[in-house]
This record gives sequence, C-alpha cells and structure tokens, in this order.
Amino acid sequence: MTASGAQASRPLIITSGEPAGVGPDLCVRLAAGGLSAPAVFAGDPDLLKSRAAGLGLDIELVEYRDDMSLPAADGGNAAPPQMFVLPVPLADTVAPGQPSAANGAAVVSMLQQAAQGCLDGRFRAVVTAPVNKALINEAGIAFSGHTEFFQDYAGVPLVVMMLASADLRVALVTTHLPLRHVADAITEARLRSIIEILLHDLRSRFGLASPRILVAGLNPHAGENGYLGREEIDIITPVLDSFRAAGHALIGPLPADTLFTPKVLKGADAVLAMYHDQGLPVLKYQGFGAAANITLGLPFVRTSVDHGTAYDLAGTMNADLGSLQTAVRVALEMTVRA
Repeated sequence: MTASGAQASRPLIITSGEPAGVGPDLCVRLAAGGLSAPAVFAGDPDLLKSRAAGLGLDIELVEYRDDMSLPAADGGNAAPPQMFVLPVPLADTVAPGQPSAANGAAVVSMLQQAAQGCLDGRFRAVVTAPVNKALINEAGIAFSGHTEFFQDYAGVPLVVMMLASADLRVALVTTHLPLRHVADAITEARLRSIIEILLHDLRSRFGLASPRILVAGLNPHAGENGYLGREEIDIITPVLDSFRAAGHALIGPLPADTLFTPKVLKGADAVLAMYHDQGLPVLKYQGFGAAANITLGLPFVRTSVDHGTAYDLAGTMNADLGSLQTAVRVALEMTVRA
C-alpha cells in the first residue's frame, strides 16, 4: 500500500465542539446521512445520543477503539447508521443554547486527543466544529482559537489560517489580533515565513505546481506611495520581490478595496490578506456556509467550519450542514494529495 493509500485507510477525527452549540447537531446529522470515508466523532456519547433523539434521527452510537476496523464508507444504507464516537465526557449537563463554562476542559480535551491521534498516525486528519473561545477562557484555560491551539500543540513555530470556498482561497498574515497590533506584527521575517508555508501547502496539499498569489497591501490604496503608510515600501514589496526573483508568481501589494473584484481575481489561486477582517468578510460574503477554514503548516491536515456556535439554532434542524460537509471534503482531498 502506498503512503497516501495507508493514510486514506485511517479515519478522520471530527470534534463536536461547544456542547451547547450546533456542533453536536451537525455531527449527528453528518453521521446519519452517511460518510464517504471512515470517521470518528469526539464528544460526549450521552450528549450526542440526546441530540440525535431530539432531531428525530435514528442512529447507533458505537464507542470507538483504536483496534477497530471501520467501514470504508457509509452511504447511509446501514439501518440504523452507525456513529463511531471517541468518548469525551462532559463535566456538566447542557441544554441546547445554554452553555456551561464547566465543560471548557472537555472541549479542549477533544482537541488534544484529536491532535495527538493525528501526530501518532492513528487519524487521517482533524475536522473541527465551532467552539466558544470566551467560555473556554472563563473555565481558566488560555485559548485564543483552534488555529493557535493546534500550532502550540504540534510545536510548530508558525501556521497560516486560510479559508477556502469553491471559487476563492484567502490566507492571512495575522489572525486573531487587535487591530492596533496588526502593523507591528507584519515583519519581513513573518511575511517571508507565511509565504513559504502558503506556497508549500498550495503545491503539496492542493496540487498547484506554480500557484499564483495576489497579495494585499496593509494600508488604504496599498500605502499610496508612502503617503498613507510605509509598510508596503519598507516590508511587503521587498519580501515579494525576493520571491519573484526566485520565480514565484506573487502579485502585489495590491489595494484591498479593488483586489477582490472579478477582473483582478481572475486566474489567481489564492489571496494573501494582511489581517483577519481585511480578507475574510469578502470570502464569507461570497461563500458563507460552503467554505472551510484550513490551518496550513501543521504536520497534519486540519479543517473546520466557517461559522460559530449558533446557540440560537442548537437543538434544531435549522443549522446549515454545508460548511461541515465542505470541511470534511476538503480534508479528504488534502490528505489524498499528501
């Protein structure tokens, strides 16, 4: 069996996220509808069983063990469908839409077990349902987001957040930073490392031999030749020039207000934005509910949904399953290419 074939035979690990949010609902719905590859769901079995019953889903929960041989695929023909669960018990019972900080440690434990399983080679990739960062911090656990958590757990110096829809990929130089700290965080060293990771993973994970990347400027009008800021002149352009001299197709720095127009985007494989709210509002407007959040630069594949916990939709069939389905599909595609 080839390396890619061996990887494809291992199950995905899908974390069910914030217990009071829509994550558990989406997970049981995904399992009930059938999967195209083996998958294990991390979460509290009693919670998942309760959510499935509340949604009227007939599903059999099976406790997952490492020595299990999971079916290669389940097209929804099993009666009832099976959901393989890696048990992570909650400290406190929850009702849909009513979160408890007491469960913060269990939410983080799901992520730890998923990451360790990927590092050990037991899982093919990790797909994450949404969590509540504030609630985890309220539980006394420092947590700024999935992206930063997996970076720290894997012990890598830098990762890149990228969101991808069917028509657009947007990667970020900085992620969850207050706006007043963004400019100071954009250094030549960081920008160079971010671009190296982005180029590497676009080639190795997405099969793009010579990716074409549009790079946004930091300031309005990309600095207006220094009149609206010098970051483009002093930092961004010199880094891009060095990559261009090595034969890479990096275009920019471009004014962000016109970069996302169809004419400019034509032929681009990805956009590199300088900060979170420079690039992601455009992608989410264009493809919300059908996009995946991807962490590049990890020693394993990690994807996630593009939305939050949606407490108001928890316990109902009203949450859109599309983003979780996209995150699973993208994870499978990325691991096939690895």
